[in-house]
Amino acid sequence: MKFVIEMNFKEAKVIVTGATGGIGYEIARTLRDIGATVIVSGRNAAKVRFAADEFGVYGCTADVSNETAITELFSLAVEQMGSANVLINNAGIGIFAALTDTPVADFQEVWEINVKGLFLAGKEAAKYFIPQNYGNIFNIGSTASLRGYANGSAYVASKFAVSGLTDCWRAELRSHNIRAMQINPSDVITDFVAKARMEIKNEDRKLKPADVAQIAAAMLSMNDICFIPDASLWATNTW
Repeated sequence: MKFVIEMNFKEAKVIVTGATGGIGYEIARTLRDIGATVIVSGRNAAKVRFAADEFGVYGCTADVSNETAITELFSLAVEQMGSANVLINNAGIGIFAALTDTPVADFQEVWEINVKGLFLAGKEAAKYFIPQNYGNIFNIGSTASLRGYANGSAYVASKFAVSGLTDCWRAELRSHNIRAMQINPSDVITDFVAKARMEIKNEDRKLKPADVAQIAAAMLSMNDICFIPDASLWATNTW
């Protein structure tokens, strides 16, 4: 089977949030490898420097929940890359507990990053993409964007909100030739799992960040006159 790549990745100017590990790290690497110009961002300055040096790309320390930091990230990205036309809206955290054991502070912390942070980055991207009448926004959701489960109140609620924002942006931005897309991976083996203190079983059969990066590159490669609105990615056999 022969595939035709429609997008010239050498023209892709990509901002990746949450790029110092896991899915964001691998998407940054993959897009860099196929010719895109990339800027990686994250909250930890040392990890941002490491990722930028590792890939030979630009780096910027930014907390996505801080509006000023997001404004500065995009300003720096445009200054260094000449323009920006792809946002990988990936930064996110997970805190999991039973409903009665979920502190309000934890609920709010998840929403600060997963919802407010995603909103701020998408809003800033639109400010640049609308005047140039072109752009691509990838919101990294989760299968938790599609249905809830026990002990997932804070995280699942935040990921449902991501789906809502993607739907709104898709309806609002299509007429400006901006593609708002979402990827919903199921369990992916990253340090996110360890930080959330979740048990890892059958690791060999679970998704890896490279699997998600492959989907992002494939969706981005499509002819600009069309797009896949969202893609859910499951492991074939986790048992």
